[in-house]
This record gives sequence, structure tokens and C-alpha cells, in this order.
Amino acid sequence: MSVLVVGSLHLDVVLRAPHLPRLDETVTGSGVDYVVGGKGGNQAMAASRMGATVGFAGRIGSDEFGGMIRKALVTSGVDITQLQIDDGSSGMSAAIVEDSGEYGAVIVSAANLRIEPNRIRMPAGTTHVLLQNEVPEVVNIAVARQARKIGAAVWLNAAPARALSSELTEMVDLIIVNRIEAAFYASALPPTKVLTTLGSDGVLFEGNAFPAHKVTIVSAHGAGDMFVGALAAQAAGGTSMPEAIAFAQAAAALQVGTTVAARDALTQNAVHRFTSHQSSL
Repeated sequence: MSVLVVGSLHLDVVLRAPHLPRLDETVTGSGVDYVVGGKGGNQAMAASRMGATVGFAGRIGSDEFGGMIRKALVTSGVDITQLQIDDGSSGMSAAIVEDSGEYGAVIVSAANLRIEPNRIRMPAGTTHVLLQNEVPEVVNIAVARQARKIGAAVWLNAAPARALSSELTEMVDLIIVNRIEAAFYASALPPTKVLTTLGSDGVLFEGNAFPAHKVTIVSAHGAGDMFVGALAAQAAGGTSMPEAIAFAQAAAALQVGTTVAARDALTQNAVHRFTSHQSSL
């Protein structure tokens, strides 16, 4: 197992509408998709589709949503040996995607808040561990401790933004944030550990700017998770960080330019075809 993802799982209800509703406003939508998500699930499936051997540890409910989540992980090639089952509800979210491709969302964490960290084990051969802030920090700390013992790199996608303990940040090798989260943390994080995604403005890492690909946005939903998963897959394969960032940016560009229903077809080969096409322009 090269990448272990520990984090959240949601069943995302993604609505398409001309714009986000204002207070007391009802907006007529144009469609709906039911998508397995949660930052943990998204990043695990992205890393697997981008060529990594991926295991996942997290928690789903015993409801119908849980069954849909389990099936999606297996179909994406993710090892779910450490998937915990809760008696209650699975996590879910409702997202509204505007015609512009921008979106807003509400999440209900449910089973994700009841992950039992003492049941999580570090698989043999793990080189990278991905964590996020959609689960309790006690889970992240426990997993990071295990990762440090075997010398695996610990990456934290510090989203959504929340106060981080020094115990956790000291064990983390890379902290990935978007511009909003970067502003929240400001001087609280060591800059040498931080990679900042800027959407269409690219990526900042170690003082270097990496410009984004220019594509027509269909939906920005999940783009950050595709970037993180693809980046981890490349790093686990031994690719240098600059090259891994370039690959992950191409994967994210494909994600935002593809309809939600067609994203299961986004693979490592699809990204290579995209970059080859971009370089020939």
C-alpha cells in the first residue's frame, strides 16, 4: 500500500442551478447528480485513478448512502479493509453548482465524527498518508503518530479551516490549503510546509508559482481533492514535487472541465493525453 487516506466520506447531492439562492429565494434547478465524496473519499479515489495503490480508513453509516459509498470506493480500486461501519447515518452534503461552475455546499458529518482511531492500522509499504479536517483532530493525530513511526510522509489538507494543534503540525510534512484557508492560518503555519492552491491562478509552493491550465469550467466541485489525490499518487511513485504539481494541476483542469457524471473516466492516461495536447498548442 503506497498511499493511505484517512478521512471523511459523504454522499454528495449536487444540484445544478443558475445561481445560489439568496435568503428566502427559491431557484429552479436544471439537474441533480448523486456523487460519492467527502474530502477523504474524493482524494482516495483520485489517487487510485491516478495510478497509486490506495487504502482508505474512515466510517460510513448502515444506511443506503453507506452502500453507495462503499461500492464507489471499490469500483475505483480503493482498498476498504479498514472501512468502519456505524449504526447511524452516513455523512452527506448538498452542493449547488452555478452556471459559472462555482458552487456552495453544506455538509453533515454524521458517521465521520465517530471514526475510531484505535482501529486504524498503517498498512505495510505505506509511503504517504493523507489527512483532512473533516474528521476530528484526535483521529488525525493518532494516524500521524503511526505514520511517523514507519517513516511515511504525512500530508494534511487543512480544510475546512480550523485551529490546528502544534502536536499535529509538528508531525505533518506538507500542509495543503486554498487561498481562503491560507488567509485563515496566515502566520500560524511554517511556510516551508505549505502548498497553496489558487484555483485558476495556479499553485504556490516554496516561493515558486505554478500557472494553471486554462479550461472552460463545467464545475469546480471536487477540483481541490483531485489535485491532492493526483499529487499524492505522483509523489508516491517517486516523481519530484515540481513535476507532481504540474501533473496534479492537469488532473484538476480535466476535473473542472468535465461533467460530474463523466468524471469516473478521468485516469492517469487521460491526464497524459491532456498534457500532450496542451504542450502542442
